[in-house]
Amino acid sequence: MKYLSALSLLAFSALSISSHAAHPNIILIMVDDMGWSDIGCYGGEVKTPNLDRLAGEGMRFTQFYNNAKCTTTRASIVTGLWPRRTGALLKTNMVTLGEVMQDAGYATALSGKWHLGHSETTHPYNRGFQEFYGLLDGCCNFFNPAQPDPDYKGGKTRVFGHNDQGVTSFPSDYYSTDAFTDHAIATITQFVKEDPNRPFFHHITYTAPHYPLHAKPEDIAKYKGTFMMGWDKMREQRYARQVEMGLIDPKRYPLSQGDSRSYAWETADQEFEDNRMAVYAAMVDSVDQNIGRLLQALEELKVDDNTLICFLSDNGGCAEEPGGRDPNKRNAGPGDDYVAVGPAWGWAQNTPFKRYKQWLHEGGSNTPMIAWWPKQIEANTINEQPGHIIDFMATFIDMADAKYPKTYNRQEILPLEGKSMLPVFQGKQRQGHDFYAWEWTGNRAYRVGDMKAVWDKLVKQWELYDLSVDRTENVNLASARPETTQLLAKAWTKWAQETGLTVKE
Repeated sequence: MKYLSALSLLAFSALSISSHAAHPNIILIMVDDMGWSDIGCYGGEVKTPNLDRLAGEGMRFTQFYNNAKCTTTRASIVTGLWPRRTGALLKTNMVTLGEVMQDAGYATALSGKWHLGHSETTHPYNRGFQEFYGLLDGCCNFFNPAQPDPDYKGGKTRVFGHNDQGVTSFPSDYYSTDAFTDHAIATITQFVKEDPNRPFFHHITYTAPHYPLHAKPEDIAKYKGTFMMGWDKMREQRYARQVEMGLIDPKRYPLSQGDSRSYAWETADQEFEDNRMAVYAAMVDSVDQNIGRLLQALEELKVDDNTLICFLSDNGGCAEEPGGRDPNKRNAGPGDDYVAVGPAWGWAQNTPFKRYKQWLHEGGSNTPMIAWWPKQIEANTINEQPGHIIDFMATFIDMADAKYPKTYNRQEILPLEGKSMLPVFQGKQRQGHDFYAWEWTGNRAYRVGDMKAVWDKLVKQWELYDLSVDRTENVNLASARPETTQLLAKAWTKWAQETGLTVKE
């Protein structure tokens, strides 16, 4: 990759430098539209030895939440706040992780997808990230980000940038997953070379495996034919592996049954379906390969033993299908088409849960989350304590001995709403949140303790689940416990009003 030749050369010129910073380095890695069960250490078929290593040497979470949608998730991660949907998601009365960590003495950078705007007040380079390279909006062609979207996706030309400059041309061997990693390795190397005693915070936000399904032929070849069992059988196999590895308790996690937007494998074009899931798997495989490159660079820089890595997805597997699924016209894999996995695979990717991206059952808002921190986090641990992406800000502040400001740029800042997970990383029980709340385009949910109320916009009524015995939301208790249902529904409405949502039934 030669997209930034100076930085790329730097990545290989300073690999013997060591760092002994008092505060840990922090790398927050997020993938896009990946399901809960797609990687090996969460039961998937995809070959992910590097993520499996992080899980084996670190901690896996089973109740860690995102916001079920890429934009609101990204807003909550960088601000430590519940999303405020009125106007821009990133506002001037909010402070970002980049700004807080930079003020705490960290070198800061972001490689990958931003999707929170690129105006003077929302561009990452203006909001605390000293070094930025990546996509400023939602999704793009993986081989040539300058190629416009197809007409059925709006024909939009996507916006790429390096720091405050636009990037409009890309080399012939370009692949965005590799390029984001190139930038991350080069930037981390530069930071360590400039000041070995200064810790760094790096946010890596891969666009994979978000559609369009684009992957290298050699990676696709690994998975051709792997998914000819179909989505129902795949769910059963993943579920069995999850139980066998001790990730879930089958009594509390019975496999959820059916999805209203799925369809029968027997009537599907099975070769087409296998191919698009194989390309999706290849994209996840590529992410894992690049995480392996990153780990190697950290080891060669001798900073791995003082680095926290957190890995997660921005929402559950995606059921969207722009352009449809006509196998006579669609071809997943190469850069000249724009295929997605569709609702059946998107649902199955979240085994054992219900639903997917944009929906607020567990399949939409629950993310695989791995935390790796040598000699600090006990190896091969599985943690059931609930957590949420708004907690990253508080956690990193805690680790850096930083302070969350009351004002920033002479403006009063919204109070921090996340809570530190540092006690959880240390194997302790923390005082968690009083509630968890979500909303996206008519779907909504509210959780207090183990009781969770869910409004599905296709069902159009509140459902109630006891997650202490029914984590996969199989038994709707709304009619049996109407008072609890209404109490949580009213609490959701109050939260929605406080965060600026317009509440419509």
